[in-house]
Amino acid sequence: AAARVHARARSVRASATAALRDQGPLDDPDQVARFAAAKADKVERVLDIDAVYAPEFLKDARVLVTGANRGIGLALCKEAAAQGAVVIGACRKSSPELDAVAAKVVTGVDVVDYASCVALAEALEGEAPIDLLINNAGYFPDTSDALFEGEGPNWEENLKQYDICAVGPLRVTSALARAGRIASPGGKVILITSQGGSVTWRQVQNKDVGTDYGHHMGKAAANMCGALLAEELRPKGIAVANIHPGFNRTAMTEKYAEIWDIEGAVHESVGAKRVWHEVGKTELGPGCPFINAESGLEIPY
Repeated sequence: AAARVHARARSVRASATAALRDQGPLDDPDQVARFAAAKADKVERVLDIDAVYAPEFLKDARVLVTGANRGIGLALCKEAAAQGAVVIGACRKSSPELDAVAAKVVTGVDVVDYASCVALAEALEGEAPIDLLINNAGYFPDTSDALFEGEGPNWEENLKQYDICAVGPLRVTSALARAGRIASPGGKVILITSQGGSVTWRQVQNKDVGTDYGHHMGKAAANMCGALLAEELRPKGIAVANIHPGFNRTAMTEKYAEIWDIEGAVHESVGAKRVWHEVGKTELGPGCPFINAESGLEIPY
């Protein structure tokens, strides 16, 4: 224990003068204004991902996606398979659409249950390691979660969101990495998080209203999970990034259907290409990028 303390102290002293990672130009937190500006300026990256999409890295890559049976997770699997990847879908229960595109489906994977994550790693024993791990499983219930509505914040749902969205990726990554199932060096671990996890952007997107405590707190914690994983996995040659998938027209966001158009929500197939484009650009380096897949720009933590 003392040796660990001394080693950490040396690490802190050595990094005290190290430059922090520069996130570069940051995206606009005002979603409506951001999309309007992209249309006015005819920003190709936002309006037509196919014009810039570079999916070549997916060919023959071994890809594992959690929450793969529907929504953006299924869309990611479909697109990866279309580009020649070997797709492994992990989920609690499969779907006919996932079965049709995945080379392998591992069911019974519940990211709140570490034993099932270990079972996932065991199901891959004897196979080539995973090149791209996409921690996509998420949860965003359509419930009231505000101080002054109903009975106040929904404590049970808050904890459930935190457990799935923040601790879930840690369980999956831990089980796979400890078993040597992620390519090292050369592997990538991606957390599908959300702009909702940006503490800075709450000043704009939640100005004077707060609400959705479980969602925002869970996603902020997920971003921290990615940041810490990046530090621990970097020495093993594994790159990590947090990616906001953009506003996609899925069952999870259907409660916001009235603002889909004004905020530029896209079909999940388009959202999947946006995410894969940014996965391809993810490299081993300092810090942990927090990328808006809509634009390719970063989001402040």
